[in-house]
Amino acid sequence: MADTLFYCPDIRQNQILPEQESLHCIKVLRLREGDLLTITDGKGFFYDCRLLDPHPKRSTFTILRQWKKLGKRGFGVHIAFGPTKQMDRNEWFVEKATEIGADRLTPITANFSERREIKRERLEKIAVAAMKQSQQAHLPDIEEMVRLKDFITRPFTGRKFIAHCHDLPKSALAETYRKGEDALVLIGPEGDFSEEEVVYALRNGYEPISLGETRLRTETACLVALHTLHLINAITTK
Repeated sequence: MADTLFYCPDIRQNQILPEQESLHCIKVLRLREGDLLTITDGKGFFYDCRLLDPHPKRSTFTILRQWKKLGKRGFGVHIAFGPTKQMDRNEWFVEKATEIGADRLTPITANFSERREIKRERLEKIAVAAMKQSQQAHLPDIEEMVRLKDFITRPFTGRKFIAHCHDLPKSALAETYRKGEDALVLIGPEGDFSEEEVVYALRNGYEPISLGETRLRTETACLVALHTLHLINAITTK
């Protein structure tokens, strides 16, 4: 794989680098006709390619080889979270979640949410940059913001968890989750979920979980949950 990874989501239909990717390729890296590129579609595949027509707005290339990265995980991770008031903390979370490995990220609004809207396009750009920097081929699907009660009733095949700080029965995520399971984890806003919201989630098949003894910031809790799932799935049995 080349040191620099490029992103072209529709590579199978159109062998032209997007404008931002072309600009970086030609003006920053100064690649020339015939140079080799590694490109990802963000859907799990890498492509070894050869640059045909260097152009700062629409560089064309030909595909030499398509391949999947070895060691693709056999479990899915969906994190739904209440975005923080400070947008830079949401951006930091999306960057790190992409590096660690998340399949879907969904911003939600709950009773105590301080942020009711979010710039999805900005988060997608950050995710693309993080995917390329960490040399991955999987780009998380970042959804539009949705109301918590609408989200809770969505169907999901796998284990559904809700993390909260209320004095209600719950299990540690690390103890209840089992290796290989697809998982959806709900993390509340900075003011946590209301008790009514927690009860509503439980009635709709969510399992109450704890992420530790300390009270965590929203973005920290999201990463703890994500890393816990990855860590359990990385454990090998003899």
